[in-house]
Amino acid sequence: MDPVNHDLCEIVTDGDALLVRCKGRLTGDEAVRVRELVKPLAAGAKRITLDLTGVNYMDSIGLGTIASLYVSSRAAGRQFDMINLSPRIRELFSVTRILTLFESCGEHNIRMP
Repeated sequence: MDPVNHDLCEIVTDGDALLVRCKGRLTGDEAVRVRELVKPLAAGAKRITLDLTGVNYMDSIGLGTIASLYVSSRAAGRQFDMINLSPRIRELFSVTRILTLFESCGEHNIRMP
């Protein structure tokens, strides 16, 4: 399927997999909009991958958005992965102790349990 481009993310559906490439700032209203874009599309997916390559800043609302997507994905039996975390974003997950909930998939990747 062709990617769906938004100012905050690009969403690619491939069969039962959903790839979300976020970009810019994942804060406040932007983070809420990303969640609103992804949640309906995630309904038909068995695997969701959140690519944070283009994210240059994230706040607590961005963390909450990712947690919300994770919880709803896991409740529906979907696999949820995050890839390409910058050192700064990885540090944010570490400082908030959210990183301890994840299974590492390499230096720049995290797989949620």
